[in-house]
Amino acid sequence: MLEPVKGNLESSSINSTNLPRNSFHFDDVKMHWRRFANDMKAQGKGTFYNAMIKRDPKVIDEVHLTMEVDNEVQVLSINAEVENLITYLRNSLKNFDISLKVQVTQNKEEEAKFLSGKDKFSLLSRKYPNLHSLKTTFNLDVDY
Repeated sequence: MLEPVKGNLESSSINSTNLPRNSFHFDDVKMHWRRFANDMKAQGKGTFYNAMIKRDPKVIDEVHLTMEVDNEVQVLSINAEVENLITYLRNSLKNFDISLKVQVTQNKEEEAKFLSGKDKFSLLSRKYPNLHSLKTTFNLDVDY
């Protein structure tokens, strides 16, 4: 049973020239992307789910997609499921030329994680200075 398989392995491979290559719209990609993310959540793969829903995939060209994550640790944990995601997208969108690249995002400041109400208030008050006057006028508490 441990003997290597002998013979021509290429003859058993799938002929990629006969596979569909239908065009698709980015909205279709996002819909199937979220479906797969929800399937991962149902399977208990929260890290992969969170990485998928945090950012939408970016389309480089007609068949090349990029998935951006926050750090290298996520890249390593996600790589185990990327093949399943690619297979799912290829079958769902009926385009077997689709490829996906996972990379660390360059713009980490675009999506800030809020730890408390004070953090939210300080970020929003920098953007909207009138919030301080509203807070004092109505005696609002941002600690929740």
